[in-house]
Amino acid sequence: MKKRITLKGIANELNVSISTVSKSLKNSPEIGEETREKIIAFAKAHNYRPNNIALSLKNRKTKTIGVIIPEIVHYFFSNVIKGIEQFANEKGYNIIIAVSNESFEKEVLNMETLANGPIDGFILSIAKETLKKQDFHHIQETIDLGMPVVLFDRVFNDLKCDQVIVDDKGGAEAATTLLINKGRKNILLLTTQDYINVGNLRTQGYLEALKKNQIVPDNNLIIKSIDNLNSEQEMIDLEKQIDYLLDKNIVVDAVFAVNEIYAASALKVMRKRNIKVPEQVAIICFTDGVISRYSSPSLSTVSQHAEQIGEASAELLINKLTQEFSLEEQIVKIIKCSIIERESS
Repeated sequence: MKKRITLKGIANELNVSISTVSKSLKNSPEIGEETREKIIAFAKAHNYRPNNIALSLKNRKTKTIGVIIPEIVHYFFSNVIKGIEQFANEKGYNIIIAVSNESFEKEVLNMETLANGPIDGFILSIAKETLKKQDFHHIQETIDLGMPVVLFDRVFNDLKCDQVIVDDKGGAEAATTLLINKGRKNILLLTTQDYINVGNLRTQGYLEALKKNQIVPDNNLIIKSIDNLNSEQEMIDLEKQIDYLLDKNIVVDAVFAVNEIYAASALKVMRKRNIKVPEQVAIICFTDGVISRYSSPSLSTVSQHAEQIGEASAELLINKLTQEFSLEEQIVKIIKCSIIERESS
């Protein structure tokens, strides 16, 4: 018997992407005919077995949920998992966790591996690289085959599945308004590239707060961090960008960061330059994590209520699995943020 080959194995052997292999095996017109035929022939010759998640869904109930997250060592995602697990266990379900490490290929492989195993449905936060590529075929195929999927935090609206999202725009607007009400007018925004939807929404909230308070946005006060999928290097680059801005004598009296890692980087630069926080520069950020609580000074935050997000995600998925709601019905649940003020503001 020939050894079973995976999508990744086919991609490596034929020097093409996993996405190209997956689409070819689904006979997608996006892939050229010659390439499609070569991939299909190779897969057949090597005994490739595709996902069978559409088969016997009515008969097999493993009571196991697949959870795919971008990062494991992240306060927000670890607390979402805590919420998922607590709710799922109360309902008699177990969870299996996979990590994409912000990689598109790992996300595709995770879905393939889990779908071929004892999984009834998925809870997923989309990887940065997937958002950048705008290639969601693996998620759409899973939905099309009848397996319920719930997206949380990072979502894509064209995918017709349940979503649990944070009121990112409202939270960012509230945080920026708090700074303005304290007399801060030159607020530095530390954000992500626009393709990451949560960073984009938080940027919109920041700009909306400026507009409502008749403050003209200054492009010099907006830094969009260069995302290279390497957290340590990203922080080094961000610190250099903040230093460069301050070296140009651009006035900064507050910082709003879209996550606490960015805020910690800003705090590090301020301390290095002997700029007093909050006396000279106030700081507030998203994600009420350990860094925010135990930094010195402690950081004011926008809490996303991660455990609540996890509980809501698990509830939506289990409702679909137990047929409380039809697979065709799309539900979007929005979790409101709250401000937690600490020493930095």
